[in-house]
Amino acid sequence: MEFLNFTLFQQGGPVMWPLLIISVFGFIFFVERTLFLHQGQIQVRTFVDGIQNLLRKGRLAEALAVCEETPGPIPNVVKAALLNYDAPISRIRGAIQSAALIEIPILERRIGTIAAIARIAPILGLLGTILAGYDAFFIFQNEGAYANPSDFAGAISQALLTTIAGLAIAAMAHLAHHFLHGRLRAVVHDMESVGHDLLQWIENMKNTPPEESPEREEKA
Repeated sequence: MEFLNFTLFQQGGPVMWPLLIISVFGFIFFVERTLFLHQGQIQVRTFVDGIQNLLRKGRLAEALAVCEETPGPIPNVVKAALLNYDAPISRIRGAIQSAALIEIPILERRIGTIAAIARIAPILGLLGTILAGYDAFFIFQNEGAYANPSDFAGAISQALLTTIAGLAIAAMAHLAHHFLHGRLRAVVHDMESVGHDLLQWIENMKNTPPEESPEREEKA
């Protein structure tokens, strides 16, 4: 509980304030990105099967409506393909790639900032350590043997506190970045997989002769 004491925070010196600020921003960004990426993860197979069933029945408008109502990047990629459903395969492929290029930067937003915090925090901690070490050296230089031990110990304590705070924030930021990067890769992988599978499915549907299509078989 002593580490939660504000007096201990003050002992860390002025560098503790920028460390506190970047840690708060890092926590906010982590929570926001976690919720955003969680929203982007859907039951991919169920979603794609539903879209394909609607397309088999010729309900393109309903399939587009489902994409509009479903949040996340994967429905946006599927929507881009459906908007070009009657176009050549090369155009559908280009639409899928363009939609993915738009979605990926949105997914990556603020994750780089968390990585930057992980790199900056130890530097700020080292800066605080150097400043505290200079204070300790200044005290020893001016007062020598007559220096107050408590003042000297306070400078050393400040140096240790800023180092501990900087390393602790950096460690948490590294873990947060690793976690978010893993979630990001999972969403991007699903997006690429859905785009590839949907493109092949549309191509097969277009190459199927009318007399062999499922709609004709049901009518027969």
